[in-house]
Amino acid sequence: MSEDSRYEAVCSRDARFDGQFFFGVTTTGIYCRPSCPATTPRRKNVRFFPTSAAAQGAGFRACRRCRPDAVPGSAEWNARADSVGRAMRMIGDGVVDREGVSGLAARLGYSARQVQRQLTAELGAGPVALARAQRAHTARILLRTTDLRASEIAFAAGFSSVRQFNDTLRAIYAATPTELRAARPEKPSRSGPAEAADGVPGASGGALPGASGGALPGASGGALPGASGMVPRASGMVPRASGGVPRGSGGAAGVPLRLAYRGPYDTAQVFDYLARRALAGVEEMVGAPGARTYRRTLRLPHACAVVEVDERPGDGWLECRLRLTELRDLTTAIQRIRRLFDLDADPYAVAERLGADAALAPLVAARPGLRSPGTADPTELAVRAVLGQQVSVAAGRVLGDALVAAYGEPLARPDGGLTRLFPRAEDLAGAPLTELGMPEGRRATLRTLATALADGAVRLDAGAERDRAEKELLGLRGIGPWTAGYIRMRALGDPDVLLESDVAVRAGARAAGAHLEDSESWRPWRSYAMHHLWNAARPPRTG
Repeated sequence: MSEDSRYEAVCSRDARFDGQFFFGVTTTGIYCRPSCPATTPRRKNVRFFPTSAAAQGAGFRACRRCRPDAVPGSAEWNARADSVGRAMRMIGDGVVDREGVSGLAARLGYSARQVQRQLTAELGAGPVALARAQRAHTARILLRTTDLRASEIAFAAGFSSVRQFNDTLRAIYAATPTELRAARPEKPSRSGPAEAADGVPGASGGALPGASGGALPGASGGALPGASGMVPRASGMVPRASGGVPRGSGGAAGVPLRLAYRGPYDTAQVFDYLARRALAGVEEMVGAPGARTYRRTLRLPHACAVVEVDERPGDGWLECRLRLTELRDLTTAIQRIRRLFDLDADPYAVAERLGADAALAPLVAARPGLRSPGTADPTELAVRAVLGQQVSVAAGRVLGDALVAAYGEPLARPDGGLTRLFPRAEDLAGAPLTELGMPEGRRATLRTLATALADGAVRLDAGAERDRAEKELLGLRGIGPWTAGYIRMRALGDPDVLLESDVAVRAGARAAGAHLEDSESWRPWRSYAMHHLWNAARPPRTG
């Protein structure tokens, strides 16, 4: 995309390009998203940047009107399998915060200097700057949504010192923590309410692959445990419930977020998909269609959490509430929820490519915001893929319920219908699994997979090499192309998977008049084509 084309997008305030690039205004020192409602600057005063971190590194501050650091992440990082794409996904998952640049480099198989050089050359910022942008935005969420002290927020967001925290916020937002906490949402604009897309920056968007989520204005923080082991309440600090997720009824308690997405979003399709697969104790879907809430437990790097996401969308976002045992898990939790709901997809690019196929065009027109749901836990997804081998979705769900009941880790305090965490790989590696009504051969496959995941022989983390992971999966006894491909699509977030042997895919293709041998023209969005075909094979929902 040329700079002239980018400037045209800025002049038209085209939200389709939010997160694809950013522009800084040299006369004001401010950087914005393309859809910023402010007066369009003159072309000679505009500089373009691939990430918000690059704009910040050039000395520009985030616009307070359009919140450019909070746009949805770029679908490009999900599509790319190279080292830069893998690095962006891992930074978004908090690897730099937990393991440092050396840890990121080791996971990529490069030296820290090589990673720095590659990211800087392509994105205008290195891993430290990209992670810094993420930390700053996480801090802003906590300042706006909790009553925690600034010092607690600094360390929860990943800063090494309060001084670094203060200096970073001043550099990026031109405001102190106190001023950010006191700020009120600005009036709505063409790009939506000022706080609509507020959250951890997205990959092409603030720096990281789709961790965008945002603060609902005026929230008090609910039942979120702080770094000091206290839970912020409107009346002050009270002790945290011991052991596990803080006690709550599943209402509005916790950190309230608005998870931004790009373009149309088919909430009914995503929530139907999740509802058909929800496992008792770990997940639940409450409410009537159109107004449902998806709830689940999460196992995160430092502790566990409960998340709720509402089906009824806002103006470009889904409302979410997170109750964390450890605030340090906020950024990772948001990123994993975004992957589960495929919030960083580019529906415009998908529709353009798939809509060019005569057979798929009517399906695309009928569901313009279709998504390809990922997972909040790759290990869990891989185990569930084995449970779903050669059985219906309903039968796989029954097996999953039995697995959770037998081996899931109980929550110290149940939260509504949520009572357990999904079993860890190491818990299943040596388990007899006799509680599962399936052949011994598949039980053996499940143990083999769990062992490979537990000892690191197979890696399914955010930065895993997709081709290598698929090859390693296929090397395990009992894992075939369907299972490996399904894991690649959902656990590794690959948007270009087509399970040609899948019965429902073939049925959908026949119903739509599509030819699977022509699927090369659907690249790199074949996962979305597959969801269209799955929906074509299903009878319409009534009532």
